[in-house]
Amino acid sequence: MRRAVAGLLVLALVLGAVAAVGYFVTRDDSAGAYDPVPPVAAEGTPPASEPSDPALEQFYAQELDWTDCGDGDECATLTVPLDYDDPTGETIGIHVRRRPADDQDGKVSSLLVNPGGPGVAGSSMASNAGAYFRRPFLTYFDIIGFDPRGTGESSPIDCLSDGDLDAYLSGDPEPETPAEATAYVHTARSMGRGCERLSPGLASHISTVEAARDMDVLRAALGEQVMTYYGASYGTQLGSTYAELFPDRVGRLVLDGAVDPTLTVREEALTQAGGFETALSAYVQNCIDSTDSCFLGSTVDEGLQRIRGLIDEVDAEPLVVGDRELTAGLAVYGIITPLYNRDYWILLSQGLQAAFDGDGSVLLRLADAYASRDADGGYADNSMEAFPAISCLDDPSGIRPAQVPGEVPEFEEASPTFGRIYAWGLVSCRNWPAARGLDPEPLDIDAAGAAPIVVVGTTRDPATPYAWAEALASQLDSGVLVTRDGDGHTGYNSGNECTSVAVESYLIEGKVPRDGLTC
Repeated sequence: MRRAVAGLLVLALVLGAVAAVGYFVTRDDSAGAYDPVPPVAAEGTPPASEPSDPALEQFYAQELDWTDCGDGDECATLTVPLDYDDPTGETIGIHVRRRPADDQDGKVSSLLVNPGGPGVAGSSMASNAGAYFRRPFLTYFDIIGFDPRGTGESSPIDCLSDGDLDAYLSGDPEPETPAEATAYVHTARSMGRGCERLSPGLASHISTVEAARDMDVLRAALGEQVMTYYGASYGTQLGSTYAELFPDRVGRLVLDGAVDPTLTVREEALTQAGGFETALSAYVQNCIDSTDSCFLGSTVDEGLQRIRGLIDEVDAEPLVVGDRELTAGLAVYGIITPLYNRDYWILLSQGLQAAFDGDGSVLLRLADAYASRDADGGYADNSMEAFPAISCLDDPSGIRPAQVPGEVPEFEEASPTFGRIYAWGLVSCRNWPAARGLDPEPLDIDAAGAAPIVVVGTTRDPATPYAWAEALASQLDSGVLVTRDGDGHTGYNSGNECTSVAVESYLIEGKVPRDGLTC
């Protein structure tokens, strides 16, 4: 999702939310089943280093200076203009990490990757490539992870102190009184004001369009005539934006866990609320089906009501965990984090059972993992600040607090558990300070003229509902839809062999899967 919610930020990303807990699922599948075929540019495609605009020649002509950065990986800094409308002005550095292909002689190409967010440092997808990707990718691709501008080590945006970010994340996500509503709005506004105060200039130049333009400069610096790319979750928005801006540079793109770029803020929030409700319902049903006596109750409705009741109880009286508290906002983070991957449902059961007994430590740990917060109160990255800073710059629309009560009934119908939270989230980006004075033309994304683009959707995906994948595949002129029938966020390397083979066959061999393939 691309919407910031004061007290609740729901990133659209793959695995990264739980990575800090240390629960990775690695599947070391053989690469021998594939016959690698490098992508071939269409006739008339310009040379790799030819710029999209002559004024950008110095950036497109640059060569990356790779240095060893551990575990056999190499790192470099790509130089790009802060403002593409002023290429002779200030520049910024984009951090790039390369995990070289195991089989350099049989290498297909460089594979740019992005794990989502927005706000997640993409270099982590290269440094943890063995957790994200199966053996065929590691064999045949140089995995290229990059931190999009404003994230990770690429001129990271700063908006709040660690203490203020703690307060922001732990705030009440669904105010019920005028005083609570006032506090909510103040908290929401603090992020935008902080970005402008602590990161002047940068805060207005970290949009998805600018990050996509950085990707094309990176493609050129890698010496690739066309782009080979795997983007997960928000990474699909970044990928589809790239395809629209540079359709002639599209080689092979896979967009997994798709974002629908045509949705309004309200439509996006409403469908994602329903997506998390569907995922939570599937979790409760699994508990009922797999145990003689599910601790949540004997029906899905009972289970959902008990979880909703826990959120209300913690809202009224937070659970003390050492020198901290599990608030309602943090409890919701702890509940949604394991929904990203079915393998982590056991963690949700542990967290809920402990919280029902008055122990909020497990849910708090899951919430901290989501936010990359360490035990000492620091944050390993700036993803919780970059997420609203990028989201709200892309779309600074929203509603006034007085309009929220009118939205609640429809949101609660879509999601009895999370509906009110999402309804209040519609306030967050309204009048975003860094977007003032900017009037970019919205992209109508169809990527006309691009090579086939494979879109992967999962039927019970909580963060990027399946309907979004259907929509994006239909909007792209060359879109090809692959459906994974399953739970969790994104489809590749999820335990579904059919889906993983379809993705690998396309990226490694160029074999386009059948449109409408269901796995």
